[in-house]
Amino acid sequence: MSARIAALDRDAVAMALDRDGWAVLPGLLSDDQCDGVAGLYDRDALFRSRVHMARHGFGCGEYRYFAYPLPPLVGALRGELYPRLAPIANRWHERMRMDVRFPADHAEFLARCHDAGQARPTPLLLKYGPGDYNCLHQDLYGEHVFPLQVAVLLSQPGSDFGGGEFVLTEQRPRMQSRAAVVPLGKGDAVVFAVNVRPVKGSRGDYRVMMRHGVSEVRSGSRHTLGVIFHDAG
Repeated sequence: MSARIAALDRDAVAMALDRDGWAVLPGLLSDDQCDGVAGLYDRDALFRSRVHMARHGFGCGEYRYFAYPLPPLVGALRGELYPRLAPIANRWHERMRMDVRFPADHAEFLARCHDAGQARPTPLLLKYGPGDYNCLHQDLYGEHVFPLQVAVLLSQPGSDFGGGEFVLTEQRPRMQSRAAVVPLGKGDAVVFAVNVRPVKGSRGDYRVMMRHGVSEVRSGSRHTLGVIFHDAG
Protein backbone atom coordinates (compact mmCIF):
# COMPACT_ATOMS: atom_id res chain seq x y z
CA MET A 1 0.00 0.00 0.00
CA SER A 2 2.78 2.41 0.88
CA ALA A 3 4.38 1.82 -2.52
CA ARG A 4 1.07 2.45 -4.28
CA ILE A 5 0.57 5.69 -2.36
CA ALA A 6 4.12 6.79 -3.16
CA ALA A 7 3.52 6.06 -6.85
CA LEU A 8 0.41 8.26 -7.08
CA ASP A 9 0.66 10.98 -9.72
CA ARG A 10 0.29 13.98 -7.41
CA ASP A 11 -0.02 16.46 -10.26
CA ALA A 12 -2.81 14.46 -11.92
CA VAL A 13 -4.64 14.12 -8.60
CA ALA A 14 -4.33 17.86 -7.93
CA MET A 15 -5.54 18.72 -11.44
CA ALA A 16 -8.59 16.46 -11.12
CA LEU A 17 -9.44 17.89 -7.71
CA ASP A 18 -9.18 21.44 -9.04
CA ARG A 19 -11.29 20.60 -12.08
CA ASP A 20 -13.98 18.37 -10.56
CA GLY A 21 -13.65 18.41 -6.78
CA TRP A 22 -12.75 14.71 -6.79
CA ALA A 23 -10.10 12.33 -8.11
CA VAL A 24 -9.88 8.54 -8.36
CA LEU A 25 -6.89 6.76 -6.81
CA PRO A 26 -6.92 3.45 -8.72
CA GLY A 27 -5.91 0.22 -7.01
CA LEU A 28 -5.09 1.82 -3.68
CA LEU A 29 -5.77 -1.47 -1.85
CA SER A 30 -5.31 -5.04 -3.07
CA ASP A 31 -8.19 -7.53 -3.12
CA ASP A 32 -6.80 -9.24 -0.01
CA GLN A 33 -6.50 -5.92 1.81
CA CYS A 34 -10.08 -5.03 0.87
CA ASP A 35 -11.35 -8.37 2.15
CA GLY A 36 -9.33 -8.01 5.33
CA VAL A 37 -10.69 -4.54 6.12
CA ALA A 38 -14.28 -5.51 5.27
CA GLY A 39 -13.90 -8.54 7.55
CA LEU A 40 -13.26 -6.27 10.53
CA TYR A 41 -16.88 -5.11 10.57
CA ASP A 42 -18.13 -7.61 13.15
CA ARG A 43 -15.18 -7.26 15.54
CA ASP A 44 -16.87 -5.10 18.18
CA ALA A 45 -13.70 -4.28 20.11
CA LEU A 46 -12.34 -2.29 17.13
CA PHE A 47 -15.18 0.24 17.06
CA ARG A 48 -16.50 3.05 19.26
CA SER A 49 -20.04 3.26 17.85
CA ARG A 50 -22.52 1.86 15.33
CA VAL A 51 -24.96 4.06 13.40
CA HIS A 52 -28.16 2.76 11.81
CA MET A 53 -28.82 5.33 9.11
CA ALA A 54 -32.61 4.96 9.01
CA ARG A 55 -32.92 5.97 12.67
CA HIS A 56 -31.40 9.36 11.93
CA GLY A 57 -32.82 9.99 8.45
CA PHE A 58 -29.39 9.48 6.88
CA GLY A 59 -30.56 6.74 4.47
CA CYS A 60 -30.63 2.96 4.93
CA GLY A 61 -27.76 0.72 5.96
CA GLU A 62 -25.25 1.11 8.75
CA TYR A 63 -21.72 2.14 9.56
CA ARG A 64 -19.28 1.87 12.45
CA TYR A 65 -16.65 4.34 13.64
CA PHE A 66 -13.30 2.83 14.54
CA ALA A 67 -11.91 3.35 18.03
CA TYR A 68 -8.32 4.26 18.82
CA PRO A 69 -5.91 2.64 18.28
CA LEU A 70 -6.88 2.29 14.63
CA PRO A 71 -6.18 -0.98 12.80
CA PRO A 72 -2.67 -0.70 11.31
CA LEU A 73 -3.75 -0.48 7.67
CA VAL A 74 -6.39 2.16 8.42
CA GLY A 75 -3.96 4.21 10.46
CA ALA A 76 -1.31 3.91 7.75
CA LEU A 77 -3.73 5.08 5.06
CA ARG A 78 -4.64 8.11 7.12
CA GLY A 79 -1.07 8.98 8.01
CA GLU A 80 0.41 8.49 4.54
CA LEU A 81 -2.32 10.14 2.48
CA TYR A 82 -2.58 13.26 4.64
CA PRO A 83 0.86 14.79 3.84
CA ARG A 84 0.21 14.32 0.13
CA LEU A 85 -3.12 16.13 0.39
CA ALA A 86 -2.15 18.89 2.83
CA PRO A 87 -0.48 21.07 0.14
CA ILE A 88 -3.67 20.91 -1.94
CA ALA A 89 -5.76 21.76 1.14
CA ASN A 90 -3.58 24.77 1.89
CA ARG A 91 -3.73 25.97 -1.70
CA TRP A 92 -7.52 25.64 -1.68
CA HIS A 93 -7.81 27.65 1.53
CA GLU A 94 -5.58 30.35 0.10
CA ARG A 95 -7.70 30.56 -3.05
CA MET A 96 -10.89 30.74 -0.97
CA ARG A 97 -9.37 33.41 1.32
CA MET A 98 -9.69 31.16 4.37
CA ASP A 99 -7.12 31.82 7.10
CA VAL A 100 -6.59 28.25 8.37
CA ARG A 101 -3.52 26.36 7.14
CA PHE A 102 -2.68 22.70 7.72
CA PRO A 103 0.63 21.30 9.01
CA ALA A 104 2.54 18.79 6.91
CA ASP A 105 2.34 16.11 9.60
CA HIS A 106 -0.99 14.45 10.39
CA ALA A 107 -0.14 13.92 14.06
CA GLU A 108 0.31 17.67 14.45
CA PHE A 109 -3.07 18.32 12.86
CA LEU A 110 -4.72 15.73 15.13
CA ALA A 111 -3.15 17.44 18.15
CA ARG A 112 -4.85 20.65 17.02
CA CYS A 113 -8.17 18.80 16.81
CA HIS A 114 -7.72 17.17 20.23
CA ASP A 115 -6.76 20.45 21.89
CA ALA A 116 -10.10 21.83 20.66
CA GLY A 117 -12.04 18.89 22.11
CA GLN A 118 -12.26 16.90 18.85
CA ALA A 119 -10.72 13.67 20.13
CA ARG A 120 -12.95 10.89 18.76
CA PRO A 121 -11.60 9.01 15.70
CA THR A 122 -13.60 9.37 12.50
CA PRO A 123 -12.42 6.60 10.10
CA LEU A 124 -15.40 4.33 9.51
CA LEU A 125 -16.64 1.18 7.81
CA LEU A 126 -19.95 1.28 5.95
CA LYS A 127 -22.09 -1.74 5.09
CA TYR A 128 -24.98 -1.73 2.60
CA GLY A 129 -27.39 -4.45 1.51
CA PRO A 130 -30.27 -4.53 -1.01
CA GLY A 131 -32.37 -1.38 -0.75
CA ASP A 132 -29.75 0.53 1.28
CA TYR A 133 -28.46 3.97 0.32
CA ASN A 134 -26.71 6.99 1.84
CA CYS A 135 -28.30 10.43 1.56
CA LEU A 136 -26.25 13.35 0.29
CA HIS A 137 -24.30 14.81 3.20
CA GLN A 138 -21.07 16.35 4.48
CA ASP A 139 -18.83 14.89 7.19
CA LEU A 140 -18.31 17.93 9.42
CA TYR A 141 -17.57 17.14 13.07
CA GLY A 142 -16.39 20.37 14.67
CA GLU A 143 -14.46 23.59 14.21
CA HIS A 144 -11.39 21.92 12.68
CA VAL A 145 -12.17 20.37 9.30
CA PHE A 146 -9.66 19.05 6.80
CA PRO A 147 -11.17 19.92 3.38
CA LEU A 148 -10.50 16.55 1.70
CA GLN A 149 -11.44 12.99 2.57
CA VAL A 150 -11.09 9.54 1.00
CA ALA A 151 -13.48 6.62 0.44
CA VAL A 152 -12.18 3.18 -0.57
CA LEU A 153 -14.54 0.68 -2.20
CA LEU A 154 -13.95 -2.74 -0.63
CA SER A 155 -16.41 -4.75 -2.79
CA GLN A 156 -16.53 -5.50 -6.51
CA PRO A 157 -19.35 -3.86 -8.52
CA GLY A 158 -21.27 -6.31 -10.67
CA SER A 159 -20.27 -9.41 -8.72
CA ASP A 160 -20.47 -8.47 -5.02
CA PHE A 161 -23.24 -5.92 -5.46
CA GLY A 162 -25.36 -4.07 -8.03
CA GLY A 163 -26.25 -0.37 -7.93
CA GLY A 164 -24.68 1.50 -5.05
CA GLU A 165 -22.83 4.13 -7.09
CA PHE A 166 -20.79 6.79 -5.29
CA VAL A 167 -22.41 10.14 -6.07
CA LEU A 168 -21.19 13.73 -5.65
CA THR A 169 -23.13 16.94 -6.15
CA GLU A 170 -21.93 20.51 -6.33
CA GLN A 171 -23.96 23.67 -5.90
CA ARG A 172 -22.57 26.71 -7.68
CA PRO A 173 -24.01 30.16 -6.90
CA ARG A 174 -27.22 30.94 -8.82
CA MET A 175 -27.05 27.59 -10.66
CA GLN A 176 -28.78 24.22 -10.38
CA SER A 177 -26.91 21.39 -8.64
CA ARG A 178 -24.65 19.22 -10.78
CA ALA A 179 -24.19 15.51 -10.03
CA ALA A 180 -21.28 13.18 -10.80
CA VAL A 181 -21.20 9.38 -10.52
CA VAL A 182 -17.67 8.27 -9.65
CA PRO A 183 -16.52 5.07 -11.41
CA LEU A 184 -14.90 2.80 -8.80
CA GLY A 185 -13.78 -0.81 -8.76
CA LYS A 186 -12.76 -2.92 -5.79
CA GLY A 187 -9.70 -1.37 -4.16
CA ASP A 188 -10.12 1.99 -5.88
CA ALA A 189 -10.43 5.12 -3.77
CA VAL A 190 -11.88 8.53 -4.41
CA VAL A 191 -10.53 11.67 -2.75
CA PHE A 192 -13.06 14.49 -2.69
CA ALA A 193 -14.03 17.79 -1.14
CA VAL A 194 -15.62 17.52 2.31
CA ASN A 195 -17.50 20.82 2.21
CA VAL A 196 -16.45 23.59 -0.17
CA ARG A 197 -13.87 23.89 -2.91
CA PRO A 198 -12.56 26.79 -5.01
CA VAL A 199 -13.64 27.30 -8.62
CA LYS A 200 -12.06 29.90 -10.89
CA GLY A 201 -14.54 32.43 -12.26
CA SER A 202 -14.29 35.54 -14.40
CA ARG A 203 -13.79 37.67 -11.27
CA GLY A 204 -11.50 35.30 -9.42
CA ASP A 205 -12.09 32.21 -7.29
CA TYR A 206 -15.40 31.52 -5.62
CA ARG A 207 -16.64 28.73 -3.34
CA VAL A 208 -18.70 25.74 -4.44
CA MET A 209 -20.46 23.52 -1.90
CA MET A 210 -20.23 19.76 -2.37
CA ARG A 211 -22.09 16.80 -0.89
CA HIS A 212 -21.64 13.07 -1.33
CA GLY A 213 -23.71 9.92 -0.96
CA VAL A 214 -24.41 6.44 -2.32
CA SER A 215 -27.29 5.47 -4.62
CA GLU A 216 -29.53 2.53 -3.77
CA VAL A 217 -27.91 -0.89 -3.71
CA ARG A 218 -30.05 -3.19 -5.86
CA SER A 219 -28.44 -6.49 -4.92
CA GLY A 220 -25.62 -8.05 -2.91
CA SER A 221 -23.45 -6.47 -0.24
CA ARG A 222 -21.28 -3.34 -0.48
CA HIS A 223 -18.54 -2.34 2.00
CA THR A 224 -16.66 0.95 2.03
CA LEU A 225 -13.84 2.36 4.15
CA GLY A 226 -14.12 6.07 4.89
CA VAL A 227 -10.93 7.95 5.78
CA ILE A 228 -11.65 11.32 7.36
CA PHE A 229 -8.60 13.26 8.51
CA HIS A 230 -10.10 15.44 11.27
CA ASP A 231 -11.41 13.92 14.48
CA ALA A 232 -14.84 14.53 16.01
CA GLY A 233 -15.97 16.50 19.03
